[in-house]
Amino acid sequence: MTKKYGIIGNPIKHSLSPILHNYWFKKYKIDANYSIIETENSELPNLINRIKNKDLIGINITLPYKQKIVPHIDVLINDAEITSSVNTIFLDDKGTIVGENTDVYGLQAAYLKEVDDISRKSALVIGAGGVSPSVILSLEKCGVKNISLANRTEDKCIFLKKKFKYLNIINWANLKNELKNYDIIINATSLGLKNGQDFNFNFDQVKNSLIYIDTIYNPLETKTFKYLKERNIRVFNGLEMFIYQGQKAFYLWTKINPEIDQKLIELLLSKLK
Repeated sequence: MTKKYGIIGNPIKHSLSPILHNYWFKKYKIDANYSIIETENSELPNLINRIKNKDLIGINITLPYKQKIVPHIDVLINDAEITSSVNTIFLDDKGTIVGENTDVYGLQAAYLKEVDDISRKSALVIGAGGVSPSVILSLEKCGVKNISLANRTEDKCIFLKKKFKYLNIINWANLKNELKNYDIIINATSLGLKNGQDFNFNFDQVKNSLIYIDTIYNPLETKTFKYLKERNIRVFNGLEMFIYQGQKAFYLWTKINPEIDQKLIELLLSKLK
């Protein structure tokens, strides 16, 4: 019988997760299918029941459910326990619903390992939503000690500061003027997402040595990404992070560590043009 996997989120139509995982299922000759699962908040308990009943074998979670799914899960492990943010769920051998976070690994593997002398760098995380705890933990694990956070609503910043006490909170109204103080800036908001809102200012006051990371991969180049790229600032989009977090999720489900080959990358890029 074909095993069923999927992803929940809202909006979700932009997700490339079905392309990624179905490519690997085919490559490793696994009888499985991965699809987009349209889900409302009220349907989360039913979704978990489907995993318990093995109608679904595993799911990924994206915005806005990374934290909302937590009360419905039996146990959080590793990075999910630290961040209280879940993007991968599976059923273990004892029938326990397990929540894990592969976003932390995704960010480290894709970008942070490339940054020289990272422990001496200062970092600004923009956004306090679903992926933000993972971004903060990634920076912490890489040895970054000076981490600041800015969000449109300050309440969410205060919530994250309770979890990560060393965070510096930047007032959103002062954000544009604060950009020049950082070596690494990571956009963990949905600003710039295809058919969505964008920043209402340019990042014109930044260091020439800045590293800018956008967790968005659709579009490949957001307005801010393009602006900084034209200024010869080192920029990264969210595609590699997306691939690496998917690689770890695939391993959790199948115990196969899938290859990230050129054919896969070209396939994903073709869907974003």
